[in-house]
Amino acid sequence: MREIHVEEIRDNVAQICIDAAYSLSDDVLTAFDRAIETETAPGAREIIELLKENARIAKEDHIPICQDTGVAIFFVEIGQDLRIKNGFIVDAINEGVRKGYKEGYLRKSVVDPLTRKNTGDNTPAIIYTELVPGDKLRISFMPKGAGSENMSVIRMLRPTEGMEGIRNFVLECVQKAGANPCPPVVIGVGIGGDFEKAALLAKKALLRPVGSPNAKLELASLEETRLKAGNKTGIGPEGLGGKVTAMAVHVESFPCHIASLPVAVNINCHAARHKTIVL
Repeated sequence: MREIHVEEIRDNVAQICIDAAYSLSDDVLTAFDRAIETETAPGAREIIELLKENARIAKEDHIPICQDTGVAIFFVEIGQDLRIKNGFIVDAINEGVRKGYKEGYLRKSVVDPLTRKNTGDNTPAIIYTELVPGDKLRISFMPKGAGSENMSVIRMLRPTEGMEGIRNFVLECVQKAGANPCPPVVIGVGIGGDFEKAALLAKKALLRPVGSPNAKLELASLEETRLKAGNKTGIGPEGLGGKVTAMAVHVESFPCHIASLPVAVNINCHAARHKTIVL
């Protein structure tokens, strides 16, 4: 059985916290380029170009892309043949967040929900773990800001509402979100499961490379039509009008009860920050 020390996990988590805050992934930058090519309004195109320039400056100067460095969200796949040595993986991840947010001079945004007292180190992180075959540890990190996260919606549709109900709901969420999530956005959609599974699917969908279609043709078609519908709203970059309100729609699904049709929408801002490492 392969072993990995908690200190290795901690140090790698600290680094990806900093990397995600400072440097947008290539898939996001490529999505910016597609948006610039698509956008026809001169002012809107200039906004996207400025967003790309902001990302360049952040990477070169080693500063956060956005002042809201978010809640630390992790999706962790643990190989069943891997042993975590000298500690608990959740503690190691939280220690990594503390270290990374301190050393990277990242804003600590986590507070008690009632007293609003800041925890001081951006912990506890939100951690989802999954046991998988093998002996590897895959850690995906997403710093999620409140401007986009506050636009999240879940609705328990009736099965009779079907695909039309799903399409209408997703568009409604985009329209109501407006400029709040700092468009052009990436839209995660979770269909099926139950109340919390649908929301988790929507969040995890945001980890896919921006613009990558679902392998299931029906879901890929839904992604395409919702992207076109969202961009017809005219909300545009930063909500100032234009053709590109969204850069991508990512849909994930899971079987559900015969009497329910849960659907969740989770929106990411234009700075769709995410990093994945395999240890």
